[in-house]
Amino acid sequence: MAAVSNAPPRHVAIVMDGNGRWAQRRHLPRIAGHKKGVDALKRVVKLCVARGIGVLTVFAFSSENWNRPEEEVSGLMELLALALAREVKPLAEEGVRLRFIGDRNNLSQRLKDGLSQAEQATASNERLLLNVCFNYGGRWDVVQAARQLADTGQEITESALSSMLATAHCGDPDLLIRTGGEMRLSNFLLWQAAYAELFFSATLWPDFDEADLDAAIQAFGARERRFGLTSAQLLTGAAG
Repeated sequence: MAAVSNAPPRHVAIVMDGNGRWAQRRHLPRIAGHKKGVDALKRVVKLCVARGIGVLTVFAFSSENWNRPEEEVSGLMELLALALAREVKPLAEEGVRLRFIGDRNNLSQRLKDGLSQAEQATASNERLLLNVCFNYGGRWDVVQAARQLADTGQEITESALSSMLATAHCGDPDLLIRTGGEMRLSNFLLWQAAYAELFFSATLWPDFDEADLDAAIQAFGARERRFGLTSAQLLTGAAG
């Protein structure tokens, strides 16, 4: 099949869904599932490094998640603070560079400082770029990009808008994975995912493991990415 490659995707994005259901099935508080979700993310980061994936972008907290029960939201904020305290050094030792993407206006000063410090501490690392989307929404991203263009008087074109998106530093994802059995984007990377290959896994995020990631990568490698062209055009381009 034309344009099919066994090379791994350069940029993988993941909607880490199913933490709450994982906990509920074990009669545990939902925050217990989110804690296990952090363990799953640490596992997947190591796997991405081992497989030569350059960029991993994960959806940690959406702009809509503020509407969840107050106890869960406050627990997630504390979990992020704890992860910043415990995980930045091990990630730095793995060669991981951290970037936090999203609207920081509603975050506490403690969290804002922690995010900035984590970014600074890992800024020179090059093995894997880990984008953590926190208080992020795809619609927010497009709006903030358009506002930047309007404020500077620039013409709003596709390329100009793309250059102002929160992910402009790393480009669009090649493969977008959603765990937990749901089949929707949920306001994640709406512009950037226009030509991403989508893979939906029934596995709840805390259980997502090496076999699950490899299944997604294998599915990606078997697909023909045409970007609006025909298979014949791709063959001609490859031949010429």
